[in-house]
Amino acid sequence: MSTTSAPAVGSAQFGVVGLGVMGQNLALNVSDHGQVVSVWNLEADWVTKFLTQHSDRKMTGSGDLKEFVQSLARPRRILMMIMAGNPVDQMLDKLAPLLEPGDIVIDGGNSFFKDTQRREAAYRTKNLNFFGMGVSGGEEGARFGPSLMPGGDEASYEHLKPTLEAIAAKTDYGACVTYVGPNGAGHFVKMVHNGIEYGDMQLIAEAYDLLRKALGLGAKEIAAIFEEWNKGKLESYLIEITSHVLQVDDPETGKPLVDMILDKAGQKGTGKWTQQIALDLAVPIPTIGAALDARVLSSMKDERVAASKKLGAPSRQYSGDKKEFINAVQDALYASKVCSYAQGMSLIRAGSKEWNWNVNLREMARIWTGGCIIRARLLADIMHAFDRDANVANLLVESEFTSRVLESEKNWRSVVQTAAGLGIPTPAFSSSLAYFDSYRSMQLPQNLTQAQRDFFGAHTYQRADRPDAGFVHTDWIKLVKK
Repeated sequence: MSTTSAPAVGSAQFGVVGLGVMGQNLALNVSDHGQVVSVWNLEADWVTKFLTQHSDRKMTGSGDLKEFVQSLARPRRILMMIMAGNPVDQMLDKLAPLLEPGDIVIDGGNSFFKDTQRREAAYRTKNLNFFGMGVSGGEEGARFGPSLMPGGDEASYEHLKPTLEAIAAKTDYGACVTYVGPNGAGHFVKMVHNGIEYGDMQLIAEAYDLLRKALGLGAKEIAAIFEEWNKGKLESYLIEITSHVLQVDDPETGKPLVDMILDKAGQKGTGKWTQQIALDLAVPIPTIGAALDARVLSSMKDERVAASKKLGAPSRQYSGDKKEFINAVQDALYASKVCSYAQGMSLIRAGSKEWNWNVNLREMARIWTGGCIIRARLLADIMHAFDRDANVANLLVESEFTSRVLESEKNWRSVVQTAAGLGIPTPAFSSSLAYFDSYRSMQLPQNLTQAQRDFFGAHTYQRADRPDAGFVHTDWIKLVKK
């Protein structure tokens, strides 16, 4: 039974620090699987309230951090679900003197992976184990089965594996958790997951925008289309909830609730980190970048309203066959999603190489098939693609995806052209198509870029007829004068 009195030493098998919604739900999830859970929160009354609400469970806790730590069996396993940033460092500093060699602390928040690397190194000097673990699935996932991305010491993971596999989401491909790699690998993969999520959500928003502006469809009509799409190749959690969102009416006005929501999207930072690291690692992720830009532009509401009065807008009437256009948008959405996932997987591979993590891309696709926000039928296809060729350079050149994207190309290109003609912004669709066209281009115009750089800055270039001969410089002004 739950107790708020001083818990017995070593009486609990798993500890949770932080009783916000995610922390509470994960504690209950662990408890569901037969483990005694001990909890702690900065506000001690939260502990009392939580244990009182769940007095029928084998849980314990304390408002005293030392008592909380002592309540855990060795090696201690403590999951922190607290705000990222300084609070994590402060909590780790408080815990360290109370722990013993071999104990394990997990940060389950959305921390920046380089902070995780620093924290893991600091704990290692104390013979303590620190894990950075991505947790995806929101409140429901935390309660009933999230996708988990733990990174830390591989040997210590064996002490976490039974619990994490028990609480993770389950699919036909197993528990949605795996050992990702050392130090910051788990939080890096979660960061990229969120970047893909940004791209996915923007692509869906653009599909919705095309259907309402080009075809003049209402929210419920679009909901029916998304519901149908969710039965095929686009089947996913985000497509499913989009259909549900579009069916809800506003209790105040009776209009579709989505139409009453201000078009200003927020962001919490992981998408921005993804873009920044991609630039550092020289990995192009234009679909994800376009999604970030779209959110930033959406935040400029007043400026956009003023601009619309000055600049106007072209006609937005589509004169073609509606059914054909709906099918074309479906194909464009699918092909663009493949590009977004291809970019994300390429970034994970680059990060793994840079920091020697040895991340298994097939496993990343597998653990995302359930529990997480981007779970989709597409991820099972990606998993099988890596089964066929674990070292494929890019998903676009994997045989199955090559054929599927090429089958979608005509409609994809038609949708982007139509959107441009009607003045409907589709930055993620357009960026995805440009990525596809650029990636498959044998010749790009950067020969001219290199010539310009060499002209004004003597940055040198390689000759196309003998690229292995090294870099050369041309005195362009002298040659032009001739």
